[in-house]
Amino acid sequence: MSTLTLTPRPRVADRLAALPVAIIGAGPVGLAAAAHLADRGIAFTVLEAASGPAAAVDKWGHTRLFSAWREVVDPVARRLLEAAGWTMPAEGRAPTGRELVDSYLRPLAELPEIAVHTRYGARVSGIAREGMDRTHSTGRENTPFLVRTPKGELLSRAVLDASGTYDSPNPLLSTGLPTIDDPRISHALPDVLGSERERFAGRHTIVVGAGHSAANTLISLVRLQRDAPGTRITWLIRNPSAVRVSSSAADELVGRAQLGARVDRYVESGAVEKIDSFEIDRVEALPAGIRLSGTRRDEPAAITADVVVNATGFRPDLAPLREIRTDLDAVVEAPRLLAPLIDPNVHSCGTVEPHGFRELTHPEHGFFVVGMKSYGRAPTFLLATGYEQVRSIAAWLAGDLASATRVELTLPTTGVCSTDAGGCC
Repeated sequence: MSTLTLTPRPRVADRLAALPVAIIGAGPVGLAAAAHLADRGIAFTVLEAASGPAAAVDKWGHTRLFSAWREVVDPVARRLLEAAGWTMPAEGRAPTGRELVDSYLRPLAELPEIAVHTRYGARVSGIAREGMDRTHSTGRENTPFLVRTPKGELLSRAVLDASGTYDSPNPLLSTGLPTIDDPRISHALPDVLGSERERFAGRHTIVVGAGHSAANTLISLVRLQRDAPGTRITWLIRNPSAVRVSSSAADELVGRAQLGARVDRYVESGAVEKIDSFEIDRVEALPAGIRLSGTRRDEPAAITADVVVNATGFRPDLAPLREIRTDLDAVVEAPRLLAPLIDPNVHSCGTVEPHGFRELTHPEHGFFVVGMKSYGRAPTFLLATGYEQVRSIAAWLAGDLASATRVELTLPTTGVCSTDAGGCC
């Protein structure tokens, strides 16, 4: 007769302690989280959908940030890199997205203490508790997370979702509902002066949006206009004014103020036609181009162009979190305790208070959304804020409550800002 042998299960605390922390996304904030956990000796696994680090930043790599190097490098990541022989670029200069990737993020991802724990091509399709859906409560807090990817499932003690928002742009329609998919509708921040030049040269482009990705695209189009006769530029915004790209002499991020000032000059000179107060109700693909219809100051309005650039901002992809107990604000889709601090109707990135694990806590113990995704639909994110988030959470995971609750960040003050590039400023 065979004998059934039962293997004793490890104690709950021991089992969780033996599992890594799952970090979703190898962008700037995800890699900073990895650096902080590595520095504290906490096991982790980075799950990245793309084939390499910082894929979203690389997509807008031709665009220059309006923050200098000293504001976009995480302090702990810098220390780990310098210990490996890395040299910080000129601290006062603002890098392009591609420079950020090539000179900082890729070297960070290639550090042995991070690279060995990173899985590429591992897009996360869902997160749950092992053996539980979101309705199951008994023993939930002491049950490992199960993170599903095409390369298999990972059990983890905690999850930091740093997957960003770049792949989830807001639709063109004022209702926020999806509209048509057409190759003549461009994602935000196209490479107007580089790989996509022929798409825009000598054509009429409408740029829709009131943030800094719209401003960067408008500036590039004006430069193209000087070399390519017939290039016409229309800037379409929903509100009476584009507050987030207006220049401000008091703005401590000088590059940001200069960006707004340049756009103001182009509008005044007639290089850019600005149409405000336009509510888009319908998007049509016609042989002559893309037609945007709606209302302007309560009157019917319509405009057609060869190309439309959708620079209306981004929103978080919440589908993988269906079985996780989240507590999100009903308006901006950020963690409920964080939402009042980042409300774009009240705050710019310089007036958002530094925050950490407390403001990012959800009912799901050990689960955090960090980085740009933590801001939901609010466009007020700074990379330095994301670095402070993961510093605090790493301290909390290490049981260092004093460090977790201490503020270790001073942000630039005043001005308005937006990182609707989906990454950083």
